[in-house]
Amino acid sequence: MSPKAADPALRASLDAGPMYELIELLFFAYRDFVGDADRLLEAYGFGRAHHRVLYFVTRRPGLTIAELLEILRITKQSLNRVLRELVDKNFIETRAGALDRRRRQLYATPEGERLALRLAQVQTTRFARALESLGETGPRSAKAFLNAMIDPDDRAAPPPPRPEPARRTGGARRY
Repeated sequence: MSPKAADPALRASLDAGPMYELIELLFFAYRDFVGDADRLLEAYGFGRAHHRVLYFVTRRPGLTIAELLEILRITKQSLNRVLRELVDKNFIETRAGALDRRRRQLYATPEGERLALRLAQVQTTRFARALESLGETGPRSAKAFLNAMIDPDDRAAPPPPRPEPARRTGGARRY
C-alpha cells in the first residue's frame, strides 16, 4: 500500500507540496550532528568518510571490503584512499580471511576503537539531549521515524555479531 493511500492526512500533506520545513530541519540536524564529530576528526586530519569507515569496521569486526562497499554504497576507488589512510595511521588493520585468505577482513586497532568510541560519545550526547526533550515516548518515536526514512529493502535486521577476533599475533597486513 502506498503512503498516499494509507492515511488521508498524509495524502493532504503530500498533495500540499514539498515538506520544506521538515527538509530544512533534517538538513540542520544532520549538519550539527556530524559537526560534533567533524571537529574531533579534524585533529587527526580525517573527514566524514573516515568516520563512516571507522564506525562500521569497529561495529562489525571482520567486515570485508566488499561488505563495507555495499554498506557505504561508494566506489572502491573512494574507499581505497580513506582506508589506506586509516591503515597507515594505525586505526584499522587488515587480515587475511579465515576461510578464504584472499578476502581481507577489517579490524579496528585499539587506537581506532578509542577514536570510534570518542566519536560515538559526542554524538550520543547530542542524541541524549534531543531525546530528553521529547518525553517518555520520544526515543521509540525517533527510532521508528529514522527507520522509516530508510528504503524498505535496506531495513533488514543488522547482521549477527561476528565472533571476537583472535588477539593480534602479527598477522595483520598493511593496506
